[in-house]
Amino acid sequence: MDGDYIIGGIFSIHSYIHTVDSNYTTMPEPVRCKGSINTRELRFSRAMVFAIEQINNNTELLPGIKLGYQIYDSCASVLVTVHVAFQFLNSLDPVFYIGNNCSQSGMVMAVVGESGSTPSISLSRVISSFNVPQVSYFATCACLSDKQQYPNFFRTIPSDQFQAGALAKLVKQFGWIWIGAVRSDSDYGNNGMASFLQAAQKEGICVEYSVSFYRSHPQNRIQRVADVIRRSTAMVIVAFAALGDMRILLKELSREPFPPRQWIGSESWVTSPELTKFSFCAGAIGFGIQKSVIPGLREFLLNLSPSQVAASAVLTEFWEDEFNCKMKKSNFNSTNLRSEIYMNMCNGTEDIKNLQSQYTDTSQLRITNMVYKAVYAIAHAIHNAVCHGKNVTAQCRKLTKLESKQVLTQMKKVNFSQNRYDVSFNANGDPVAIYELVNWRKSETGITEIVTVGLYDASQPAGQEFQINRSINWMEGSTKVPVSVCSASCPPGTRKVLQKGKPICCYDCIPCPEGEINNITDSADCLPCHKEFWPNRKRDTCIPKPVEFLSFQDLLGIILATLSVLGACLAIMTGAVFFHHRTSPIVRANNSELSFLLLISLTLCFLCSLTFIGAPSEWSCMLRHTAFGITFVLCISCVLGKTIVVLMAFKATLPGSNVMKWFGPPQQRMTVVSFTFIQVLICTVWLVLSPPFPIKNLTTYKEKIILECALGSAVGFWAVLGYIGLLAAFCFVLAVLARKLPDNFNEAKLITFSMLIFCAVWITFIPAYVSSPGKFTVVVEIFAILASSFGLMLCIFAPKCFIIIFKPEKNTKKYVMTKDRI
Repeated sequence: MDGDYIIGGIFSIHSYIHTVDSNYTTMPEPVRCKGSINTRELRFSRAMVFAIEQINNNTELLPGIKLGYQIYDSCASVLVTVHVAFQFLNSLDPVFYIGNNCSQSGMVMAVVGESGSTPSISLSRVISSFNVPQVSYFATCACLSDKQQYPNFFRTIPSDQFQAGALAKLVKQFGWIWIGAVRSDSDYGNNGMASFLQAAQKEGICVEYSVSFYRSHPQNRIQRVADVIRRSTAMVIVAFAALGDMRILLKELSREPFPPRQWIGSESWVTSPELTKFSFCAGAIGFGIQKSVIPGLREFLLNLSPSQVAASAVLTEFWEDEFNCKMKKSNFNSTNLRSEIYMNMCNGTEDIKNLQSQYTDTSQLRITNMVYKAVYAIAHAIHNAVCHGKNVTAQCRKLTKLESKQVLTQMKKVNFSQNRYDVSFNANGDPVAIYELVNWRKSETGITEIVTVGLYDASQPAGQEFQINRSINWMEGSTKVPVSVCSASCPPGTRKVLQKGKPICCYDCIPCPEGEINNITDSADCLPCHKEFWPNRKRDTCIPKPVEFLSFQDLLGIILATLSVLGACLAIMTGAVFFHHRTSPIVRANNSELSFLLLISLTLCFLCSLTFIGAPSEWSCMLRHTAFGITFVLCISCVLGKTIVVLMAFKATLPGSNVMKWFGPPQQRMTVVSFTFIQVLICTVWLVLSPPFPIKNLTTYKEKIILECALGSAVGFWAVLGYIGLLAAFCFVLAVLARKLPDNFNEAKLITFSMLIFCAVWITFIPAYVSSPGKFTVVVEIFAILASSFGLMLCIFAPKCFIIIFKPEKNTKKYVMTKDRI
């Protein structure tokens, strides 16, 4: 249609071209489209005509100026698109008329199109050199935002850069980290999928496979892609494909049944009602351009007169295809190489209002609105270039010579609202990215419907872009979000270990090492517990280590404490027996003073073992070792004194000997005190310089704490034991020397046995003490104390008590002085 200013339009009304092999000897035939009409694209082209006619009737926008248009079919072909681009540029030097009927019908001020990214790139490269602005309604490739390469390119549909990021966030929001990726082998699919994969990687999403295809590829190539989808383990498939490509793929997938998959679609196909016939895609979700309402458009689309149809080859083909009839005097059939055989002629009774077609379906005006806004954007740019003022006060100079460069300059400044939709472009020529989240939902009648369930607004703050306001029906009609992971989540208490040769989403879950925990799901690391804590059984939290020491509540502690008390009671009872029979010959003959002192020291020896039981404290640690050392030295000193007394007594029987006056009771007491004082002195030095102290032993057992007493100074401890051992050895030697002396009075042999037991116990104690872990170290020490104490008690006092109590007839001076053996 002619006008004062012409707007070019290019649409993919057909999807294929008829290819002819050239022999390079004759002129090749003109490129011709083939295949059926894409009625959706036809609606887009008619929406452009509607918008131009609406503008021409508008008294506020370009008043007094008539816009014309040139609309072409690109057949979704780069070859045809380039050819059309040169058609637009053929009349850039118009004839300037000064009459009332001036026309610049050959001069294209701007171009609306193309729908595909690849054809749009080719179109832009041709017309950008002539500063002709291009406004696309459906080309979403992020590459077209590069103003260095495409300075004349604008679009009313958001860039795939926004859609790719939104798709990645959508996948992440529903917890899908194992997906398949399918794309068109075109600029739209390749660039869009590249942006999506980059965004998905940042979100921690793994891709099992990424395959590409194109509608013109051989059938076996399409089949291979379908086989990859069928064999995959990923439950979610992200398809960044053009509508025509997706139609081919879904048709191939429908040939054989395959496991259900959750489809995630790009805006190119997910809002197309044409594809909802593939029922296995029910539950699909994806982003679409906002649904809109264009008042008057439906009436315009349905208002097709027979004369209008007959005047257009495209409308004639559409009419004949839809109504299965042949127009009278139609000369357009051969253009598209159609081979249909029509059974009747069109008679004018065909009613387009009852036609079920994408052309007449205005319930989902999404991309159609992008075409509508593109036309209005160009009109506003022309208005700003040739008119002054706005609204009803606008005055336009129709005779102004307008160049496309001026329109390009004004396009960058466009900012208006049309039908409550804002239109403006950023520095890259892109609009604000706002998408609807759509869901393919089966109705009760079994028909798959496209339902809006949410919104994505890229202008919102991070984390607030999504608004999901309706429930989503997933694959197979489920209301439960499907799971798509390579490996199940690792629960707390385990950590992830990547599987060799696989993506990071494929891993094994292994328990945390000993002493480490993890309380986070899907963690790659475990953290060590504090040294006083230990993991629980699930290894998901640290709990305080159990504290262990020999307590009075332990069975072992009860037994040892009981033995200790029994030993002390036995010593006291023995002392009581001796005191009651203190005048008897057997008591007097065994040095009653040293015997009583020995019994007191044995009582203390038994009782000192109680200090080893219970939680160690600063005072108990110092008391247990010093009390043990001093009482045992007192005990051994008494035994040593008795042994010396035995030796001195028999030496005194020799003629002229006065030995006993040198080792009487005062000297015996002095001997005991002197030997004991040395031990007291050793213990005092030990306590002053480096006393024992309580510690928490964290090394013997990893899973528990041992409360014990540190020696402070190992030298002090072994000095105490060494001194006891020295006295015991000296006493043992003297007892051995005196064991064969005559008379029953001689108790040296009893002392020999007691010292033999004592030395055996403490020699065995050393390796047992060193090698015993934890509280058993204390048990060994208590056992040594009790064993040696009971040994002394039984060997020295048991025979005498037996005679006193059970054999009183032997408790006489005569029996004691006899030389007969017991």
